[in-house]
Amino acid sequence: MKSPLLAWLARLGVTAIGGTFAILIAVQYVRIVERNVTYMQQVRDVEHDVTALEQKRDQQRRQIQRLSDPRGAIPEIHDRLHMVGDHEAIIYLKRHDAEPSDP
Repeated sequence: MKSPLLAWLARLGVTAIGGTFAILIAVQYVRIVERNVTYMQQVRDVEHDVTALEQKRDQQRRQIQRLSDPRGAIPEIHDRLHMVGDHEAIIYLKRHDAEPSDP
């Protein structure tokens, strides 16, 4: 005959082992979910970067195409020659081609 106390202790031991096992599985599952969420965020960030780089590439291709044509390059060159930065100014000097006076 088994003692009721021994049977109760056996049930308690099995329940504790089962509970510990369930907790370990739950902790591992939470870690996996957290890792997946982190990976999803990284993938979203990379996709955003790829989209931004594709837009930049398209813009650069349009600019190359525009600058390859003289009708697009000449105005660009003209505009860039007249660009000034902060605290800068363009000073135009006129050349006076006066004839030298003979003494």
